[in-house]
Amino acid sequence: MAQSSTLGDKVYRTILFAAATSILLIVAAVFYMMVQSSIPTLQRFGIGFLWASEWNPSQELFGALPFIYGTVVSSILALLIAVPISLGIAIFLVEQAPKKIAKPIAFMIELLAAIPSVVYGLWGIFVLAPFIRTYLGPVLQDNLGFLPFFQGRLTGIGMLTGGIILAIMITPIITAVVRDVLEAVPNTQREAALALGATKWETTMIVLGNAASGIAGAVVLGLGRAVGETMAVTMVIGNSPQITASLFEPAYTIASVLAANFADATDELYLSALIEMALVLFLVTVVINGLAKLLIMSVAGRANASKHT
Repeated sequence: MAQSSTLGDKVYRTILFAAATSILLIVAAVFYMMVQSSIPTLQRFGIGFLWASEWNPSQELFGALPFIYGTVVSSILALLIAVPISLGIAIFLVEQAPKKIAKPIAFMIELLAAIPSVVYGLWGIFVLAPFIRTYLGPVLQDNLGFLPFFQGRLTGIGMLTGGIILAIMITPIITAVVRDVLEAVPNTQREAALALGATKWETTMIVLGNAASGIAGAVVLGLGRAVGETMAVTMVIGNSPQITASLFEPAYTIASVLAANFADATDELYLSALIEMALVLFLVTVVINGLAKLLIMSVAGRANASKHT
């Protein structure tokens, strides 16, 4: 009986080990495939591929800079819009709202995170783009038109639209993580601050200070989602490989160029260029998500240490 039990334990551990390591093997296989497929582009253009700005597949000229620029600018724009809103929602849910109000709002936020990106893209095309073209764009140009960011054609399709769509999509993620981080801060810190005469606002500031690294992790996690978002951005950003300061002009991101051009990449060099950009996106996403995880874990570790002291 003991031998049978020992054999069963060994089989059980082997199955669990295989399940745990399979994901590592899959990631390694994906990475290896992208590196192998990127070799023609690496041999032809070298590292200069990353900062070359011309993209002309018919002449076999490939440069990733317009797509890297579009990815960086759209992601930063999304963070500038989403982070204040997400922080406000999370603080309200944890520090201010009664439970009967907080629960429905939290449910709606989780529901927003589950909406397919193509739905956001359709909403961006038929609602957001006309709104920017007709209302928001003219107001920005009339008041801030002296800045290069708000110059150019008002078509409703461009970097600003893509950034707003990304902001809407990453707000639920940042809000959910920030809410968990704030809830991880021990209540003893709030009680101590109130006992010393701090106001509710001052107490909230103390809580935010203690959760700063976790909030930073939530922001970085949102950045990772923004960098890798594909379909919604492809539908509203305009898909033009150019580098311009205007937020109204069409642009391209790495993810959107992969979605829009992969089916047309019949030439080996063209396909290799796209896969090398996918490799860059893969590495950037891994680094961003890893950093976010470390920051969030640091808050959880401090919270556990406070509970045991």
